[in-house]
Amino acid sequence: MNEIIEFFTQNKDMIFIVVLMVFVGVEVIGKVPAVLHTPLMSGANAIHGVVVVGAIIVMLNSEPTNYVAMVLGFIAVFLGTLNVVGGFVVTDRMLEMFKKKK
Repeated sequence: MNEIIEFFTQNKDMIFIVVLMVFVGVEVIGKVPAVLHTPLMSGANAIHGVVVVGAIIVMLNSEPTNYVAMVLGFIAVFLGTLNVVGGFVVTDRMLEMFKKKK
C-alpha cells in the first residue's frame, strides 16, 4: 500500500495531466458535429498504430520475468491492433458511400 501511495505522490503531475487530457478530449469530441464523427474516428483509430509500436518496444525492453509489463504490453498490442483495423474498416465503409453505383 505504501508503494502505491509513494507512486502517486511521485507522479502526481503526470496523473494530473492525464486526467486533464481526458476531460479536454471529451469536451473537444463532444463539440464535433455528427457528420464529422466517422472521419474523425477513423483517423484517430489509425493513429493507434503508434500505440502498437510503442507497446512492442516496451515489451522488448522489459525483463522476461516482468509478467505485468508483458501482459499489459500484449493487451495494448491486441487492443491497438483492433482499433487500427476498425479504423480502416470504418474508413473503407465511408468511402464506399461516395462511389457511383453500377
